[in-house]
Amino acid sequence: KVSIIIPVYNAEDYLNKCLDLLTSQSYKNIEIIVVNDASPKNCKEIVQEYIKKDNRVKYVEHNNNKGLSIIDNLKSQQDADPL
Repeated sequence: KVSIIIPVYNAEDYLNKCLDLLTSQSYKNIEIIVVNDASPKNCKEIVQEYIKKDNRVKYVEHNNNKGLSIIDNLKSQQDADPL
């Protein structure tokens, strides 16, 4: 399975297009992980709509901005999990 991690901070204006493109890919063995890095806008609501339509979409939310280090942490956690 391919994991696609999308960090989001004040990028909600682009999130719909990004998720539309990813969920319409012909390769189906993927998981799409959207990481809301304490963005003050409506990221959660946008992603919840995609979760309803596509079970490959996952959502992680941080209450405090953690920057790009969140990607490394998520990758490390995923690497530790057996498939």
